[in-house]
Amino acid sequence: MKPPDTAPAVLKSDRLLEESALEAYLAQEASQRALRLALTAEVANAWLALRTDQAQLGLVRDTLRAYEESLGLIKQRFEAGAASELEVRQAQAAVDAVRAQEALYVRRVAQDANGLEVLLGAPAQQAGLSPAAPLGDVLAALPVGLPAEVLQRRPDILAAEHRLRGANASIGAARAAFFPSITLTAGAGTASSELSGLFDGGSGFWSFMPQIRLPIFNAGRLTASLDYAELQKDIAVAEYEKAIQQAFREVADGLAARQTFTAQLKAEQDLVDTNRRYLELADQRYRAGVESYLTVLDAQRALLGARQQLLGSQLGQRSSEVALYKALGGGDWR
Repeated sequence: MKPPDTAPAVLKSDRLLEESALEAYLAQEASQRALRLALTAEVANAWLALRTDQAQLGLVRDTLRAYEESLGLIKQRFEAGAASELEVRQAQAAVDAVRAQEALYVRRVAQDANGLEVLLGAPAQQAGLSPAAPLGDVLAALPVGLPAEVLQRRPDILAAEHRLRGANASIGAARAAFFPSITLTAGAGTASSELSGLFDGGSGFWSFMPQIRLPIFNAGRLTASLDYAELQKDIAVAEYEKAIQQAFREVADGLAARQTFTAQLKAEQDLVDTNRRYLELADQRYRAGVESYLTVLDAQRALLGARQQLLGSQLGQRSSEVALYKALGGGDWR
């Protein structure tokens, strides 16, 4: 009897090993891109922190000059008998407090610059990143109806997909089943109702259940009609699905931040404007002799606090834009 020809089986086995090795290489390459994207986001956040602390330092120094000017005027009024020593001490205390803040932000700016230099491996200007560049919009406007498929380009999802294909090439064909066919954005870059619905009305729980039945190779033989519950037992499948869930969650969080920060920053800018007018009126009434200097001090502190709060919120908003850029996989998603 003629022995069975094992050559086709050997060739098939060799081909599967080659495909598995290729997928492992591609997964490693995608993981490296994910690290570069994370580093890009980290550099962006470090630069934003530096620019924000520089703005805080400039604000504090402007305030310090105003306080010192007020202190000088009050000392003149005190010497002329038109102001009390209490008012002089109040003005001096305000100057001392802002001087302490100046030292704080000088330190923060220096530390921010050092941290950015470590990330870049060179001074910011040598790396082409100007520490004096104006702060503007971080992320361009998102189009309405941005499809979920853009997330398939995220390097962490690509890495998980390559690992999935390397473990079992036939499962890799199920990519579309794990991606909800939805749009990510509604009007003005807000989250679509479809995206919000994936997390059960904001509860944070993933509610998408892929409906799939597909064949899978197992130990060299074909097993037909494995359902989703069985696929979940596969580590590669679980990692792939987890990467997809993480991607959708990060985009949902980023779009929610974009929507809420708009209203928050508008309210905080209104607060700055209100406190600026409060200071103008308090100063006018004090100079007219119908208001105490304590009211002026309260107005000055309120304005400084409101402006510092606005700068902090602007940093939070820009950092959330960096996170959304990263969540969308970087690059041009249009």
